[in-house]
Amino acid sequence: MNERIERLESLVALQDRTMEKLSDQIFAQQNQIEDLRRMVERLAKKVRALDEELETSGPADVPPPHYNG
Repeated sequence: MNERIERLESLVALQDRTMEKLSDQIFAQQNQIEDLRRMVERLAKKVRALDEELETSGPADVPPPHYNG
């Protein structure tokens, strides 16, 4: 009976360590997700700014200066 209790206690301790490791991993992944989300937001703002700049810079169908067409 005592051996069985010790075995169960060992299993519980192992599960506790496993859950703690998983919790740490989830925390690290959540931080990484937040960093990536902020990066995507910054990139999206830059793309929108470039898009607006292209729209206001004039027609895109202007031939290059060396074109003798």
